[in-house]
Amino acid sequence: MPAMVPGWNHGNITRSKAEELLSRAGKDGSFLVRASESIPRAYALCVLFRNCVYTYRILPNEDDKFTVQASEGVPMRFFTKLDQLIDFYKKENMGLVTHLQYPVPLEEEDAIDEAEEDTVESVMSPPELPPRNIPMSAGPSEAKDLPLATENPRAPEVTRLSLSETLFQRLQSMDTSGLPEEHLKAIQDYLSTQLLLDSDFLKTGSSNLPHLKKLMSLLCKELHGEVIRTLPSLESLQRLFDQQLSPGLRPRPQVPGEASPITMVAKLSQLTSLLSSIEDKVKSLLHEGSESTNRRSLIPPVTFEVKSESLGIPQKMHLKVDVESGKLIVKKSKDGSEDKFYSHKKILQLIKSQKFLNKLVILVETEKEKILRKEYVFADSKKREGFCQLLQQMKNKHSEQPEPDMITIFIGTWNMGNAPPPKKITSWFLSKGQGKTRDDSADYIPHDIYVIGTQEDPLGEKEWLELLRHSLQEVTSMTFKTVAIHTLWNIRIVVLAKPEHENRISHICTDNVKTGIANTLGNKGAVGVSFMFNGTSLGFVNSHLTSGSEKKLRRNQNYMNILRFLALGDKKLSPFNITHRFTHLFWLGDLNYRVELPTWEAEAIIQKIKQQQYSDLLAHDQLLLERKDQKVFLHFEEEEITFAPTYRFERLTRDKYAYTKQKATGMKYNLPSWCDRVLWKSYPLVHVVCQSYGSTSDIMTSDHSPVFATFEAGVTSQFVSKNVSHAPGPGTVDSQGQIEFLACYATLKTKSQTKFYLEFHSSCLESFVKSQEGENEEGSEGELVVRFGETLPKLKPIISDPEYLLDQHILISIKSSDSDESYGEGCIALRLETTEAQHPIYTPLTHHGEMTGHFRGEIKLQTSQGKMREKLYDFVKTERDESSGMKCLKNLTSHDPMRQWEPSGRVPACGVSSLNEMINPNYIANRGPCPRVQEARPGDLGKVEALLQEDLLLTKPEMFENPLYGSVSSFPKLVPRKEQESPKMLRKEPPPCPDPGISSPSIVLPKAQEVESVKGTSKQAPVPVLGPTPRIRSFTCSSSAEGRMTSGDKSQGKPKASASSQAPVPVKRPVKPSRSEMSQQTTPIPAPRPPLPVKSPAVLQLQHSKGRDYRDNTELPHHGKHRQEEGLLGRTAMQ
Repeated sequence: MPAMVPGWNHGNITRSKAEELLSRAGKDGSFLVRASESIPRAYALCVLFRNCVYTYRILPNEDDKFTVQASEGVPMRFFTKLDQLIDFYKKENMGLVTHLQYPVPLEEEDAIDEAEEDTVESVMSPPELPPRNIPMSAGPSEAKDLPLATENPRAPEVTRLSLSETLFQRLQSMDTSGLPEEHLKAIQDYLSTQLLLDSDFLKTGSSNLPHLKKLMSLLCKELHGEVIRTLPSLESLQRLFDQQLSPGLRPRPQVPGEASPITMVAKLSQLTSLLSSIEDKVKSLLHEGSESTNRRSLIPPVTFEVKSESLGIPQKMHLKVDVESGKLIVKKSKDGSEDKFYSHKKILQLIKSQKFLNKLVILVETEKEKILRKEYVFADSKKREGFCQLLQQMKNKHSEQPEPDMITIFIGTWNMGNAPPPKKITSWFLSKGQGKTRDDSADYIPHDIYVIGTQEDPLGEKEWLELLRHSLQEVTSMTFKTVAIHTLWNIRIVVLAKPEHENRISHICTDNVKTGIANTLGNKGAVGVSFMFNGTSLGFVNSHLTSGSEKKLRRNQNYMNILRFLALGDKKLSPFNITHRFTHLFWLGDLNYRVELPTWEAEAIIQKIKQQQYSDLLAHDQLLLERKDQKVFLHFEEEEITFAPTYRFERLTRDKYAYTKQKATGMKYNLPSWCDRVLWKSYPLVHVVCQSYGSTSDIMTSDHSPVFATFEAGVTSQFVSKNVSHAPGPGTVDSQGQIEFLACYATLKTKSQTKFYLEFHSSCLESFVKSQEGENEEGSEGELVVRFGETLPKLKPIISDPEYLLDQHILISIKSSDSDESYGEGCIALRLETTEAQHPIYTPLTHHGEMTGHFRGEIKLQTSQGKMREKLYDFVKTERDESSGMKCLKNLTSHDPMRQWEPSGRVPACGVSSLNEMINPNYIANRGPCPRVQEARPGDLGKVEALLQEDLLLTKPEMFENPLYGSVSSFPKLVPRKEQESPKMLRKEPPPCPDPGISSPSIVLPKAQEVESVKGTSKQAPVPVLGPTPRIRSFTCSSSAEGRMTSGDKSQGKPKASASSQAPVPVKRPVKPSRSEMSQQTTPIPAPRPPLPVKSPAVLQLQHSKGRDYRDNTELPHHGKHRQEEGLLGRTAMQ
């Protein structure tokens, strides 16, 4: 199809891409036409003149004729075709800044990529499609097309008319006697005239077919009325026999909608689901009796063996968590009587040790209202994590709050390989297998929401849904509600939720985007679901991107297309794509990014996998590399990968990778790769923690392994102010609240010659607010600075209660006055440390997944009296590390002055292995579970110091033999963080900090000769890899952003000094033995682990000094005996 479109018509390219093409052309009068981003069916004419790009809108009228918005005083002219319009404006003095002279052609590589896609991509088992070609025998009807064919050698019309005639013939051969006469006439009218008009829409890159929608609406008009009338009766019948629904829950009112095809599909799907479920519900009810209506999932009591220090002597004890009764019972022996118990109300807080991964402090309140600090050491950090999750579940279950502050979400993705699944897939939902997995003690805790994405799924929706619900019933003893199910060919997404959340979930929306051959086939693409959970918006995207190691750029384009055209969420947020429409957005699927290494290294890759040297392979992971270069998944995060590549296995085994495949074109290589991924992006200063990320080992029917990820996500309630006098009525705003933006300016990467204004969108505003135009200034490096000064409007929130307002966010879009197109969007959190004072703000501006600039200024928030209550996710925190906090403070003071007042969570400290901060240190990455200051003001070092120390609360210690990553040998009872580092990782320094003066953030990978030896030896350490590296862990929650800010020395981007330069290695320092040595010191394991690479002498010396085991000793190590931290390792997740 691209060859049929005029060379200057670029369809749906982005505005920034259009500017890039025109700048590359470099001649005055260069022009191109693209689809308008702000008005459907409209176009944008982009013209280059004196190194500036001028944009004119081409608008259609009611008669589908086009006109250009030109200079004032120039009469409007109408054209039936775009070609005529372009030819007219090639004349001089027609109202444009200059006449059109040099059309900018389509990029050749795009066309080549399409051709390759057509020949290489294989469609396994697509649904039946209508014929795309003309029938071989030319009938009499096709003779009419011949004159047109001679008029236009490119002959786009021939193909379209032939398709129309072909469909006419097919309609005539069908039995249409049962069709109403008006329906048949409508179909014939569509084929004769309106099909061509819809085809024109497709040519411009639009996915909208308005005439087909009109036809379907006409055909479904009567059916829509019948469905609307029938659904309430069926829903009442379903609720009558529903086992899980509480008697007090009320049904959501049915709002009649217009008879559009989308509405009809949703209604019919709902109708089908209801009809298929009612009979099952009645059978289940009759079989189990009336008692089953009150059945619920029960979590059995779980006992943990711990050690507690009493008068300097460690004692073995047992902690029994009874979630259902709300008690924590302390016993000296597992089967003995209880010594004491604490009710859920008396357990005030859990404090995880940041240095000792298996140590936990519990703050409890005694009968005399005294607060006691109880310290316990668990068998390993995985047990500690399971204990914390159970106590959190207990607090949540017995909370006096009517609505939850936090939910847990299970995300699963699996390419099923067009093969039926095994009967048992429960390990997937229990997060069992390789990688960061859950402890057995958490098996009985059901997640609130389960999102399952599949690709190459051979099952029908009903069959797959039954298998999922049966598996979850087996795991949780609970029947989950189906929130949504949506399928595009063999790509499917299913969302299930606890029955208790049924009335908390609303505004459900589903959509899909095709990215297969010519973006018209659904063998590749994405399906999505979005909904509101009380006051929090959630979005989920399951995508299957282009396959093939060499198709990296095509995959990037797939992502961009999905980002632009997937219609989910609040339609009022039209200037924003899905990355800004949701509080939490989760992106899962077979993304098909490969390990980019030569095919002859296949066996070497497999050896590295057997030795679990994943970081060496992740350094060549295409997705990580593309994200580092900000080409894809901008500002998304991904948990550290600690599991083996999930593709391409030999089926029915997980012991062998089948990396070769014989095809007609020759041998095709599929090197083992992490094709199946889960990423997420949340609003700034919102609680979100990834609790597990791994793959199963026992589901082997496909050549892919299923991948799981689980999350804690903060949610807000549908707020009702406790202060009745200030509670607003319908259509009113709370007079006490005010949001004021001061001294704001935007820096844009654009050559457009236009004026700009701001739009403010938020659920806390009655409607969006538009500002006056800003003043343009020349910026550095060709950037444009737009200053808004004191002219920005004061925003009036609908509720001024701080408990509500401090949880809200303001979305900002900077738009062109000429075309109303957005040039960048950003998000500002209102969670400020204090109100009534000015706070610096910052947000990066992005558009269609690309960085377009920055927005800076100050904000002043005015609220009513009150304060935020403590949230459930504040229940678990992480202890401070004072020494590291001081180092961070020292680092900050040496920063560039312009960056001192940017968000602290974005200051990239040395030793940080986070690709997020290095990719874009200016991005607000405060995903921390607890409220925190959004910005650090210049010169306010007192606040900065406290803020930085809070940042360290969630920095995660590097872990060796980490039980969260699978079954390993036994742990010492108290494990210092630095003593658990892998010998392999000890020899690798984190990447150096980027120079604060660099305006364009990037990741700088140090050369080998620049990296000093870790232990002071003369040998050079290997080059740090790009892939995720170990981080300081705090899995349940923390009082600050998760590992966003870490310590370490920072001096103009140089690598951190080696450990030996900061402190000598103590002789008696206990060291966690290596994997190979564990087999000699502990119980032998059946299969010996492969040896690690050669170690430096210093590391070997440390490993041979056997660590002390305190399990059978009356002495516990004193904190003072261990040297202080040289530096902390941060998260690896990318924004």
